[in-house]
Amino acid sequence: MNKWIKISGYIILAGSCILWCMIPIVPFLGLPVKKVALLTTILIIAGEITFYLSIFILGKSIIEKIKNILKFWKKKKED
Repeated sequence: MNKWIKISGYIILAGSCILWCMIPIVPFLGLPVKKVALLTTILIIAGEITFYLSIFILGKSIIEKIKNILKFWKKKKED
């Protein structure tokens, strides 16, 4: 895989995480309720699209890494 494609995939993945982390901040911006709902919806959709785009770019290896991380967390909770 081209080095720059892989780097761009990780940048898009980081952007997805940033979009998801912005959602809890939206209610404290002092916007009207309709705008908060609209902005939250846009952030959720954009976060999902960027997440799946990064997985498409990075391929199967990133899916395996994510699964291993989730399995590790699940084992930790069961202990």
